[in-house]
Amino acid sequence: MSPPVYVLAPLTDPRWDALVARHPRASVFHTGGWLDALKRTYGYEPFALTTTAAGPLDDGLVVCRVRTWAARRLVSLPFSDHCDPLVDSADALSAMIAWLEAEIRKGGWRSFELRPRTETGGQPFRADDGPGAVRDGGQPFRVAETGRFMLHTLDLRQPAAEIFRRFHASSTQRAIRRAEREGLEYDAGRSRAHLEEFFGLLRLTRRRHGLPPQPIAWFRQLLASFGERLTIHLARHQGAAVAGILTLTFRTTMVYKYGGSDAAHHARGGMPLLFWRAVQQAQAAGLELLDLGRSDLDQDGLIAFKDHLGATRSTLTYCGIPGRPAGGPRVDVLSRAARRVAARLPDAALDLTGRVLYRHLG
Repeated sequence: MSPPVYVLAPLTDPRWDALVARHPRASVFHTGGWLDALKRTYGYEPFALTTTAAGPLDDGLVVCRVRTWAARRLVSLPFSDHCDPLVDSADALSAMIAWLEAEIRKGGWRSFELRPRTETGGQPFRADDGPGAVRDGGQPFRVAETGRFMLHTLDLRQPAAEIFRRFHASSTQRAIRRAEREGLEYDAGRSRAHLEEFFGLLRLTRRRHGLPPQPIAWFRQLLASFGERLTIHLARHQGAAVAGILTLTFRTTMVYKYGGSDAAHHARGGMPLLFWRAVQQAQAAGLELLDLGRSDLDQDGLIAFKDHLGATRSTLTYCGIPGRPAGGPRVDVLSRAARRVAARLPDAALDLTGRVLYRHLG
């Protein structure tokens, strides 16, 4: 018999923070700071499912309602590289998936997408099992793979010299040495000025890729939510920022989330230098893992860059109900239209496109 499922508000129920603080599969994307930024910036409503009726939570699955004119989806979680169910029982997770399927049927939601980092506790289903992999009372759920990505992580418990030795000799080690010869300066902070400079670099990068930048309000909210757990790392040439990355910290993990650079200065080695300095900073703080985030499987250059940092690959497999790619056709049309015009828009119009578009893409 399936256990009962209860709904809680993770932003106001202190039991959620307590579960995140102690569960071994919790990540920065489960935290109240991340959920609060999602709600304040994009209007997504977070909720969590649990089989705990009262007292400290035994388990939890956090979900956001993405409700716009172009999208009505349940996602765990929007703009998050991965978000494991904090569930250790096959029966409990199966009951939560059943609850979500019922919610889809009665609430007009198009789909539910789960973005696990690891194979889910208890193995009640696997995305590659295809439709019918999850069962409750003999009734198959419509579960299927919705996306596959590459995740890179770097073990920081080895000596710094060994980490540097594992960097690719030409593309990474040589680039770092060139950056040092060129006199690039490393600057880390979280001031408004740091954020403005970082956003300018992010805009340059997104424009090169035919995409608008995420809203600057999103980054301001992340800074407000995470405080000292967020760091903006900048590489400067003659005082001007030429490359930047944004990292978040949770427990013993530093998470690389966003980056941007000025292509005119790529040959100076700013990005490799920043990751090397981030490694050193993380080790000095006693951190044990650098999560380099997800990459699309067709992003050969990004995957190679992370490989050259000596990072370990793993596969992220997203899965969902009713088993069609998240976003739906209207969001795909929006995305393609944005790509066509992004390179030609002035900065203000490009930023406005991002503010309008991203809320539909979570």
